Amino acid sequence: MSVWTKHGATAIGLVAIGFWAGLALATVAANGIPPFELLALSFGVAFASGMGVLGLRGREALARLRQPIAPWATAFVAIFLYHALYFFALATVPAARASLIAYLWPLLIVLFAAWMPGGQRLRLHHLSGAALGFLGVAVLFVGRQDTAATATSQLGYLAALGCAGIWAGYSVANRRFADIPSDMLIGICGAVMLAGTTVHLMTETTVMPGGQQWLAILFLGIGPTGLAFLAWDHATKHGDISLLAPMSYLAPLVSTLLLVLTGQAPATLAMGLSAVLIVGGAVLAGRGGQHRTRKAQ
Repeated sequence: MSVWTKHGATAIGLVAIGFWAGLALATVAANGIPPFELLALSFGVAFASGMGVLGLRGREALARLRQPIAPWATAFVAIFLYHALYFFALATVPAARASLIAYLWPLLIVLFAAWMPGGQRLRLHHLSGAALGFLGVAVLFVGRQDTAATATSQLGYLAALGCAGIWAGYSVANRRFADIPSDMLIGICGAVMLAGTTVHLMTETTVMPGGQQWLAILFLGIGPTGLAFLAWDHATKHGDISLLAPMSYLAPLVSTLLLVLTGQAPATLAMGLSAVLIVGGAVLAGRGGQHRTRKAQ
């Protein structure tokens, strides 16, 4: 692989990070749409647009959707559960708090990778980074004066934490399927759409989206739940992992900043300190692995 190809794949990873940074804001813009309805609509847009692109590329591209059951099942369960929990969390608790908790995944990726067979041992920088990250989450709840004690709010915060664990686990486990083409994820979007529709019809009342909500749904489908998956999959398989890891820490900072700038979250000292601690913890935890990667190069 040429240096330019590797740099290009790494740059594509920034596209995914940029889209994910807008996930919280777009979800807030779609406020009022039940979580599973939002899941079904956004992944429906992702599936329709992805199939359109594959169709233009011919039958060979469409045939790439046929892959073994293991990568299909792994991706489907992770992507469905992550977004179901994420949309539920942002519908029940303050968006910036839920988003920062969910963005513990870069830190958890480092810790999970250390526990995997053949991974590096857990060292002081891993544990220190984990401590900083969870301290950052704790800061979000210091002196709060909202309804966080209610059962629904507690479930919302647990859902956000579940997002972090699910995406970190999927990212680490997905390394086993490096030879699977990224196009498969378009088929996963279709499966998630069907699952979301089924749960929505069984448990929720349908709400007709308005103008702003449709714009948010289209953005979610084309970006964070569409192109972002393909971009990240390609980047992690063909780009520079030692650069992608620290680059991913930009997502929670940009996400929180967007919420503050648009008036969807207050610009508080606790919010800023939490973001710094979570990102700093992830950087510290990943420090050792990045140094080893550079030496190997």
